Amino acid sequence: MENAGLLRRLGAILYDTLLLLALLFMATIPFIALRDGEAVAPETASYQLSMVAVAYLFFVGFWSRVGSTLGMRSWRLRVEGEGRRLPTVGEASIRFFVAMLSWLCLGLGFLWQLWDRDGLTWHDRASGTRLRYYPRNKDEQG
Repeated sequence: MENAGLLRRLGAILYDTLLLLALLFMATIPFIALRDGEAVAPETASYQLSMVAVAYLFFVGFWSRVGSTLGMRSWRLRVEGEGRRLPTVGEASIRFFVAMLSWLCLGLGFLWQLWDRDGLTWHDRASGTRLRYYPRNKDEQG
């Protein structure tokens, strides 16, 4: 077990982005239905809050219940709190919002891992969690 590297993190992010886009598409359908098939203006506050809520529930739900999203499982990654335990909802929430801030800063919070003495991102540090990589055991390889 080791801290996840940047490329492995980005691979999981790509997978999860595809899943999240599908969820956001599904969450948009009621807004379109309420407007009789008309497009929803992206700047609509209720729409924006709903989309953030969907993303929040996706990430925080997976992290706090099983430690990883579907994309993270593909890359053998797991979010952990102290002592290898699952993060609390509070820790996962901090992780989510600081990760959003990291993206708003053009990904600097993720790139920070390259200079951090422990290889951690902003959201790792702020939430007190770690993203760990679990390589396959020799018994699992086939």
